[in-house]
Amino acid sequence: MPVAICMLRGINVGGHNSIKMESLRAMCESLGLRGAQTYVQSGNVVFKTSERDLDQLARRIETKIEQTYGFRATVIIRSSSELKAVIGKNPFVSRRGIDPSKLLITFLATQPAREVRDKMLGLQADPEELKIEGREVYAYLPNGIGQSKLPAVLERTLKTSGTGRNWNTVTKLLEMAAKLEIS
Repeated sequence: MPVAICMLRGINVGGHNSIKMESLRAMCESLGLRGAQTYVQSGNVVFKTSERDLDQLARRIETKIEQTYGFRATVIIRSSSELKAVIGKNPFVSRRGIDPSKLLITFLATQPAREVRDKMLGLQADPEELKIEGREVYAYLPNGIGQSKLPAVLERTLKTSGTGRNWNTVTKLLEMAAKLEIS
């Protein structure tokens, strides 16, 4: 059974939209998702699924979250092979001096249109850097993610929803997916 990585946007932030990870795992299992495992409190779930349409599965999870917890959270899902490709396409990986804790990957619900992608890439953000590959935005934020204004303008400019994860979280999620695939 294939493995998928599910990332929820905006939960357990500042005391809002709270979901306990144990409850989130149980909710996933109730949807027929197998072996659900969570990572940190920000809504990362790795599970096995026979569902082929991951966008449809994301909508089912969003609906179940709303029914169970009383709010709607954006859900972004990538297969383990897609996540592996995201890691492999990291344009900053071969550069020296890159602090992985300051590298943010934003996973988008849809691929942005060329004109809005070009508009986003044209924003002046020195010393920050942005690269867009398909449905992912790679941002190197040398002054820290908390100090950057770029993540706040991404969704508005690109006209699609998304959720960001730092590089360490992304690589940990792939590691979890790989272990679940062989179990």
